[in-house]
Amino acid sequence: MTGGTPEGPGPEPAGGTAGVPDGDAGEGTGGAPDADTGDRTAGARADADKSPAARAYPAAEDEAPVRVSTLEIFFDLVFAFTLTQLTAVLATQLSWLAVVKVLLIFGLLWWMYGAYAWLTNSRPPRHTAERIGLLAGMAGFLVVGIAIPRGFADYGVVLGVGYLLVVVVHAFLYYRVNTNIIRVAPFNIASALLVIIAGLLHGPGGSADAAAYLLWVAALAVQLGSPLVVHPAGLFQLQPAHFVERHSALLIVAIGESVAAIGIGAAAPVDRPGGADWRLLAIAVLGLVVAAALWWIVFGSGDDERAEDAMTRADTSRRPAIALSAFFYGFIPLLLGLVALAAGVLMAVRLAGAAGGSAGQSAVLACGAALFLGGNAAVRRHLRIGPVLLRAVAAALALCTTVVGIAAGLDVQLAVVAVILVLPLIAEDLPAGSRTGRTQRADDGGAKPDAAG
Repeated sequence: MTGGTPEGPGPEPAGGTAGVPDGDAGEGTGGAPDADTGDRTAGARADADKSPAARAYPAAEDEAPVRVSTLEIFFDLVFAFTLTQLTAVLATQLSWLAVVKVLLIFGLLWWMYGAYAWLTNSRPPRHTAERIGLLAGMAGFLVVGIAIPRGFADYGVVLGVGYLLVVVVHAFLYYRVNTNIIRVAPFNIASALLVIIAGLLHGPGGSADAAAYLLWVAALAVQLGSPLVVHPAGLFQLQPAHFVERHSALLIVAIGESVAAIGIGAAAPVDRPGGADWRLLAIAVLGLVVAAALWWIVFGSGDDERAEDAMTRADTSRRPAIALSAFFYGFIPLLLGLVALAAGVLMAVRLAGAAGGSAGQSAVLACGAALFLGGNAAVRRHLRIGPVLLRAVAAALALCTTVVGIAAGLDVQLAVVAVILVLPLIAEDLPAGSRTGRTQRADDGGAKPDAAG
């Protein structure tokens, strides 16, 4: 993070050092302290004025901006695998209960992903011990990802143990950087233990019973409520360039993995006899168009660059609150929307040519687009980095496509969703004079990002 700029030396007082007769300054035992002693005194006074976070790793204020490392992108690939698994659960086990499972698992995983993002923001994995620790955390996420399809059945304990590994490794690594993590770690560990206990509770058919779901809810509440007990302001510092770049990298990795999942799903029927299924291929290409629109919504409009600028301009004491509101809570609908959209496209691929989709399938596709657009609008609103009205309207329109899916099929609905995703991009790119003054006023963002969640 950028520290304060020291002021240059001012003019010397007339007649030598203030309070010291001429000729005696710096001489003998009765003179003013020497330069080294003065520097040490000033340094001690400056250290006393620093926040606990600044004292925990003082070099952070003076270091050059840290960029995201390749190991962190590798980490994001493993985390994105867990999102792909959630997509599979939604696409293959679609029900209200499946939606609850996806929300609970995603909530815990996203909390700990954010925890690791704050960790590597404090100290990049440059040393062998840090790299091995980060790889151990990745192993925990991988175990969780493998267990997700049966995480509320016979793999519940496996999922909980994998999550405990994620939590413990994070606490160990962060303690090496900033001892303030000891205030937060008990919440994370308690949450992981609750998940393990939930994994032990099964109903007659081997699935989790009601008590297990309640424990999952409690585990999520413990973590999401921890900032109300231990507020991060003053305890943890953030380097804005790295923080924004890390979350941007995760988004592009997650979008890429969703395209890969769609491609794998569309490739499965290729070995069947009967020649090319052009409708199936068209749906797959539409899936790519949707993914490209998602990329354009975030990156083609320069949101990532403006977000970094907004975080950099914010006061250091406000950055943790902004990070929670915009990059933790704001990214929840973005990523859940991506999961739902990918699930909707996979279902469209599987039902290629069907006359109409079910209400649940159509709602998943519609809600995915609405969540992504709404989440992007929320992030923009929090950071004051761009217009939000057109994207909020597009989110509402995306919800209405549920009717299209039920009546005409998921493939037709997917085409309509693709158009809705592109329309605000075209409208925002129009010359300012071609839009009404009312729209412009509603779209204008302020100069300062919001810190409120």
